Amino acid sequence: MNTIEQEKMSLKGSFLCKNSLHNLYIVIQLIHKEYKGGKNLLPIKVHYKEESGKQKIINAIKREFKQHGHREVVIVCVGTDRSTGDALGPLTGSTLVKKVNKNVTVYGTIDSAVHGQNLHEIDETVKRKHPNAFVIAIDACLGHSTSVESITFAKEPLRPGAGVGRDDLPRIGHCHIAGIVNVGGFMEYFVLQNTRLSIVMNMSDAIADIIIKSFKNQKLVPSYMELVREA
Repeated sequence: MNTIEQEKMSLKGSFLCKNSLHNLYIVIQLIHKEYKGGKNLLPIKVHYKEESGKQKIINAIKREFKQHGHREVVIVCVGTDRSTGDALGPLTGSTLVKKVNKNVTVYGTIDSAVHGQNLHEIDETVKRKHPNAFVIAIDACLGHSTSVESITFAKEPLRPGAGVGRDDLPRIGHCHIAGIVNVGGFMEYFVLQNTRLSIVMNMSDAIADIIIKSFKNQKLVPSYMELVREA
């Protein structure tokens, strides 16, 4: 579980409290870096029902994949079916296994989840079996009440467990998608346990649809390890 919104609020609060020219300089430098050369690195956030918004994420994924320069794709869906809110990743993975481009490798399903207990092992497996792959991570997220039911896409690795104080987990992916399934800031584990399943399932379907459409007509190669076995 990853909490993007909480980190943003924390940074904003820190800036307002210190109110220093140094912090202002840092913010200006970050904005300059994000928009240098007309390239916006800020996360995209859209409601899961907004078709035009989902198309923005699809276009962004296609651009990132093209810039990456490789033709192998790996999707790592983080979460567990033991928690309703945190089941977003495994539900998405289970759908992708059945419907996505056959050369896309998916880790994390309802039957074989990727979570805090095995994430280090999965991370090593991905690096060993898919050393040149373009990796997208997917996870559930808690955020502000106005952001619930939104999907975010960020051009940076996923930080699993950041919202619940897990700093010992590896960062995953070249970019990531997060579904904001409920409100964060207090008793996160309890909130995830009491998240509506209907919201999680609908958001999972939307994220799976984004991934499927992003690679539907792409000329992909199968896993490097699969090619070795076939040879």
